[in-house]
Amino acid sequence: MMPNLRKLMRQVKAEELEVKEVIMRFDGKEWVFKNPTVMRMEVMGQTTFQVVGGHEERPLVREEDVELVMEKTGKGREEVVKALEESKDIAEAILKLSGSPHQ
Repeated sequence: MMPNLRKLMRQVKAEELEVKEVIMRFDGKEWVFKNPTVMRMEVMGQTTFQVVGGHEERPLVREEDVELVMEKTGKGREEVVKALEESKDIAEAILKLSGSPHQ
């Protein structure tokens, strides 16, 4: 191993974190990691995190969309969120939850 690399490896501080869930949010979607292995590493003043494990990709549902659909349909939060995730469309979710036929 090169001398500079050895010196760098001695400077690395690594720690495994006990994490139940990691959520990464993007435009329009999120990745959810359940019970992942998470390592925090510090090298030369920079902290990095490594997340290892399977993830589920879900569409990102905005809070104002949930509230609007709840108001229009009278349905509960959980049912509304599920409908929005499945349809990805506010109008379609309202129609589905209202029991109205749609094409």
